[in-house]
Amino acid sequence: MFISVGVAGTGGPVEALMEEIDEALLAASERYDFVLVPGLYDSGPEHWQSHWQRRHSFWRRISQSKWDDPDIERWISAIRRDLATARHPAILVGHSLGALASCCIAAEGEYLVAGLMLVAPAQPSKFHVEDRVPQSNLGVPSVIVASRNDRLMPFERAIHWTGVWGGHLVDVGEVGHINAEAGFGPWPYGVELLKALVDRVDAWDDSLDSAYCDISGDGRQPAAG
Repeated sequence: MFISVGVAGTGGPVEALMEEIDEALLAASERYDFVLVPGLYDSGPEHWQSHWQRRHSFWRRISQSKWDDPDIERWISAIRRDLATARHPAILVGHSLGALASCCIAAEGEYLVAGLMLVAPAQPSKFHVEDRVPQSNLGVPSVIVASRNDRLMPFERAIHWTGVWGGHLVDVGEVGHINAEAGFGPWPYGVELLKALVDRVDAWDDSLDSAYCDISGDGRQPAAG
């Protein structure tokens, strides 16, 4: 497990660098499908996930009908529906409960997940999903972005889960639940973290695209044998 200390709050790179990052992410969309996975109650218009979706129109976002029902299986099913139409291996960008559901999908190995950006993942016990959330290395590059005063995940537990999942922890200080209420709108630093994750995914396994050619039409990995 690696731990980085990030810049706290909503700041980030200057606009010129943001344009460079945007161009890099646009190019990466030819290799990966970017899928936003909001948490409970969905992400409102001022949430960083919504800002990112508006800025990057080629990204997708899961959909479901009951965002106020904290049943992780609904989130998992929504991700599956999205990935069933994927053109490329997916990079899942999850927040809170959505981050936990993203971990579950990666651990199942049913769909090709290239990487995970897990922002303010909720403590599994908050949603009574301790037995559902993976208890081992997720097997793909992941970055866990954690706050030191997140009401849904004590920081020491974020360290614990980062170690369990084999991820890279980014400590962004005391900034709450890293949502719109905490002041996280466009959040350019988060986009910079995502670009760094893409670089790690590229370096981790250059064979992902060729492996995807062997996937059956519904986006699932072919059966063994």
